[in-house]
Amino acid sequence: MTILLFVMLGVFVFMMFRRNKKTQQQQAELQSKFGVGVDVMTSFGLFGRIVEIDEAENKVVLELSPGNLATVHRQAVTKIVEPVAVADEPTVVPGDASSLTVAEADRADAVNRPEPINETPEESLKRLNEEGKKDS
Repeated sequence: MTILLFVMLGVFVFMMFRRNKKTQQQQAELQSKFGVGVDVMTSFGLFGRIVEIDEAENKVVLELSPGNLATVHRQAVTKIVEPVAVADEPTVVPGDASSLTVAEADRADAVNRPEPINETPEESLKRLNEEGKKDS
């Protein structure tokens, strides 16, 4: 029984070290792909383009939008964003009736929807007060 316990503990420790080594390899591979002009995502969800890399202090300067810069730790950058390829094929409209049911439902909502009321806040208050007196 104790031998089985030690074997299970050994397997657990082995798996833990293996996972740690894999994570380190992935991080090293990602760090090697860093360069100025690469689009990246940080661990907290910011998207930006690398403007500058400071190897000495492990900092990366990201341009989030034109003229908007952010400095983050190098390890905070967790993903390189690949540009999305646009398909050259034209958009195909389905020929089945399922697309028609949505359009018909939208049309019915538009018919049943009341017209917007263009009135000032004072007029709205007066109208609502009068409607409230009629219901009482």
